[in-house]
Amino acid sequence: MNDVELNICRLDYRAPDFDRAMGAMLNRALLGSSELNTVVADIIAAVRSRGDAAVLEYTNRFDKRDASDMQSLIVTREQMAISLQRLPKQQAIALRAAAQRIRDYHEIQKPKSWQYEDPQGSIYGQKVTPLDRVGIYVPGGKANYPSSMLMNGIPAQVAGVPEIVAVVPTAWNERGDLIFAAASLAGVDRVYTVGGAQAIAALAYGTESIQRVDKITGPGNIYVTLAKKMVFGDVGID
Repeated sequence: MNDVELNICRLDYRAPDFDRAMGAMLNRALLGSSELNTVVADIIAAVRSRGDAAVLEYTNRFDKRDASDMQSLIVTREQMAISLQRLPKQQAIALRAAAQRIRDYHEIQKPKSWQYEDPQGSIYGQKVTPLDRVGIYVPGGKANYPSSMLMNGIPAQVAGVPEIVAVVPTAWNERGDLIFAAASLAGVDRVYTVGGAQAIAALAYGTESIQRVDKITGPGNIYVTLAKKMVFGDVGID
């Protein structure tokens, strides 16, 4: 998210210091970093106060985009369907199979409403009602993660959520087809091609173009994790 070049760290399990190195990689102390917390808090505050303008500014800066308006960052259902159609045949078959297996699992897991009356005439029960709007965060940029889209979108679809939106820092083009094809199969209504803390803030509080959601799901990097932590309570987090 900042202007620091990130390098991939490779670990060799055969190395004598593997346990120490792995432990350092898993250290969650970064979540308490005052510098990172300040950066994320500033981004959230900017999105809350400036809405679309702040989302555009951070998207162009951090994701190396050149978007002039929010409309250019929206991927529609029709565009998702095009991505699905453009996939190589075997890739499309595999993606559909994965989507169906996830859907079958959650259909069985889905809780049901129930009600009964006891002999004394008292009525008891449980009513299960889906949320109105759910937001899915899907990592992107250097790689596509269709599994994250499927495993977060399909449960919401099975639950009967009327509106599912997703955010992903991946531009809509043939290189990103796999992620948008997955969104099509997951029943996502719109994808906003934005990421990072600004995407979490937009989902949590809304902007002129992005309506606030009831719950945010999905994995992300340290900035996304901190943003989710900061907005928790104002929006549901999973």
